Amino acid sequence: MLALTLVSPNPAATAAAGQRAGEAVVALGARVKEPRTLGPGAVDWLVEADEVLAVRAAATEAVAALPVDVFVQPFVGRRKRLFIADMDSTIIGCECLDELADFAGVKAEVAAITERAMRGEIAFEGALRERVAMLKGLPTTVLEQCYRERVRLNPGAATLVRTMAANGVHCVLVSGGFESFTGPVSKAAGFAGHQANRLIQAEGRLTGEVGRPILGREAKLEALQLHAAQRGLAFDDVLAVGDGANDLAMIEAAGLGVAYRAKPVVAAQADTKVDHSDLTALLYFQGYDQAAFVAVDAEPVD
Repeated sequence: MLALTLVSPNPAATAAAGQRAGEAVVALGARVKEPRTLGPGAVDWLVEADEVLAVRAAATEAVAALPVDVFVQPFVGRRKRLFIADMDSTIIGCECLDELADFAGVKAEVAAITERAMRGEIAFEGALRERVAMLKGLPTTVLEQCYRERVRLNPGAATLVRTMAANGVHCVLVSGGFESFTGPVSKAAGFAGHQANRLIQAEGRLTGEVGRPILGREAKLEALQLHAAQRGLAFDDVLAVGDGANDLAMIEAAGLGVAYRAKPVVAAQADTKVDHSDLTALLYFQGYDQAAFVAVDAEPVD
């Protein structure tokens, strides 16, 4: 038995997608049962079939022209027990290093390197060292100012994390960014812990260096492996989400790897992608309905 989940900020689009996806799946010889509404614009269909990839491909192609996020997976085991998330441009809506560079007057130069690194065109570790070097001499007071003025949780982030935590899921923020930001972001969103890189400071200013070892693509995978092993979980029990090339290893290893507003190289390799909905789509993909969400009045950052 498979679960076919459709999520969109536009309920009418979800309804149209349901009809198209249903017809496409039936054409494969599968049987589709009556849909279950999970929330506004979110619907779950049970599909009697075994070929996950064939059903996924047919449903995805059928709804490609609509603003709908779609995922097909085995019904059993869809609820995950460990959540590993990237921070920049995933849980929050900006790249903190780019924003720090703005305070240093070099945002355009740094952002261009960031874009290439996130697309997988250049190695993450070298790109990080190059960008941090451009921050040399920046007052450390800018770190708090940047967080306060520039960092905002993406829509649905706190609801996603707090709902999963309330259901016994261990939630960890693992970032190629910096502890100065993962600490407060982790607290604001409700993560149990966080890991990130460290900006070296001396006499109230950034030295232009980053602490070793650098947390990049392989370190994110190692974090997933470590947290899963500590809890006796298989990789199939893990949900991982990210947007850049340095997230690929953990996304590919996880039982449910999600590309959120991701670079093409990531979207192509992930189990599914979220291009239209907010982060609560990850709850709907696991079969949570809106009534089970831990309500968050606003996405806090303080």
